[in-house]
Amino acid sequence: MTLLKGVPKSMIYRLLRTGQVRVNGKRAKPDTRLADGDTLRIPPVRVAEREEGKAPASGLVASVADAILFEDKHFLVIDKPSGVASHGGSGVSHGAIELLRAARPQEHLELVHRLDRDTSGVLVFARTRAGLTGLQALIRAGEVTKQYLCLMLGHPSKAKFDVNAPLLKSVLQGGERMVRVAESGKPSLTFFREMEQYPGARLMQATLGTGRTHQIRVHAAHIGHPLAGDPKYGDREMNKRFREMGLQRLFLHAAHLSFELDGRSYSFSTPLPDDLKAFLDVLAVKGKRLVYTRDKSRTDI
Repeated sequence: MTLLKGVPKSMIYRLLRTGQVRVNGKRAKPDTRLADGDTLRIPPVRVAEREEGKAPASGLVASVADAILFEDKHFLVIDKPSGVASHGGSGVSHGAIELLRAARPQEHLELVHRLDRDTSGVLVFARTRAGLTGLQALIRAGEVTKQYLCLMLGHPSKAKFDVNAPLLKSVLQGGERMVRVAESGKPSLTFFREMEQYPGARLMQATLGTGRTHQIRVHAAHIGHPLAGDPKYGDREMNKRFREMGLQRLFLHAAHLSFELDGRSYSFSTPLPDDLKAFLDVLAVKGKRLVYTRDKSRTDI
């Protein structure tokens, strides 16, 4: 950031995600720290790549401002709508952080963590440096509870189970992130619990034991029960049938997040959005003949 003055932070993170920033010839990550003698390679960047002066649409700004669940001295929390990225970059002009800054230009706001663009639910922003570093430290230490609601295809044989499978992240040539189960990946753990039964699917609560990219989606696909509406790791034929029944996006919602910081307990929850609830109502009535055949090559759950 020192060397690329005037370049949007979102663009710098995009350069990192796509492997264009290198230290001693190896890809650098956002948390990479330089040491004496390191060789840093930064690609040429034209600030003109930024869409200068193009303000976000007022409707988008209002939708995010209206989604605020909580705020105090340290934090601001929203129920992020599906379709809104956490931050700009990778073809997205304005994410939730940019929209909130547009809604509150006098405030200092920083994104504490991320949700995938298609995932709705609890997203936390920091209003102070203490809030940002404090909560991020808790996340790294695994001391934050994150629970999601998701619709899993098929009927897992157990109502309560966990998936402990290492995940390896890669970035495709176009900058798209893909994740797969691999022995060389990072340890990853998800706890699943059945909430409700539907034809051809189960509404599950997924609690994160770790916080890897696309973790719930990949773990669900790994056991042969991918998430409904998942365009990347899901079942194409089932997604098509669900679209015909009204599901227009990934069925994944960040329903709950809680932690303790400086002696205070924080707990944020938000129910399923109306579009997902409406789809469940349709599925219960019209999906009675719906059958999902699990991929037998996947891990048996």
